[in-house]
Amino acid sequence: MTTAVAGERAAELRGFRKVQRLAYECAEAVAARLEPGVTEREAARMQRAWLRERGVRDWFHLPFAWFGDRTAFVNFRVPLQFFPTDRRLEPGMPFILDMAPVYDGFTADIGYSGSLGLNPLQDKLMDDLEAHRELILREVRERRPLRAIYEDVDRLMVRQGYANRHRAYPFGVIAHKVDRVKERRWSPKIFGFGTQSLKGLAADALHGHREGWSPLWSPYRFSDHPPQPGLWAVEPHLGFRGTGAKFEEILVVTDSKDPEESAFWLDDDLPHVRRWAEGK
Repeated sequence: MTTAVAGERAAELRGFRKVQRLAYECAEAVAARLEPGVTEREAARMQRAWLRERGVRDWFHLPFAWFGDRTAFVNFRVPLQFFPTDRRLEPGMPFILDMAPVYDGFTADIGYSGSLGLNPLQDKLMDDLEAHRELILREVRERRPLRAIYEDVDRLMVRQGYANRHRAYPFGVIAHKVDRVKERRWSPKIFGFGTQSLKGLAADALHGHREGWSPLWSPYRFSDHPPQPGLWAVEPHLGFRGTGAKFEEILVVTDSKDPEESAFWLDDDLPHVRRWAEGK
């Protein structure tokens, strides 16, 4: 790799890291303002307003908020059920905030789990997610097929006593690729997803189909291939008796022969990572 290429890559990763941190700052700021009676729709609007005040004008998808048993996607059957509702937050209730802003052409997609007051069950789920972050990184570095890694995540969840809730997402994805997006002052949306980002995902899908890979990391045959270089928004999601928890962050995959350079998390200074470090 030439010095110029290395410098360009480093600058690009800084751009993605900046917007990912901005999204997590938003999640923490909104979480601190949640109180009894706030609805999912209000929490989603709070996320949008916070990010717009800081220059965000486009989205991979608009913010989501899930409260109570909706954090575990209980009885979710159709995509429209993912959108925010009038469910009101109550003391002790778990919540998940999920947002995917585009800033300066860089995309993030993050998930933040918390509760209004104490919730020991969700705390336990969050603690147990650390093993999934470690497993995913290790097996991506081993270049195991994405479908096989997905199955190993499933098996770990079963051993922990949990249900796989990312399987409820469209195509059952645990992750999807993210890319640079052409900036526009205003970008139309389709079912809450920015058209510019969808175009990029569709282009990846077409390109990948020709070469035998998919930008969606799923339990299905089209994900039965080694990790493709690029940036992946990864979101293992655990559920147990009406309580759910997840994180979502960017995993960088390269074609380097050096194991540590072949895959790494974009940023280790994130709320869930700090939580685990402080608990040790």
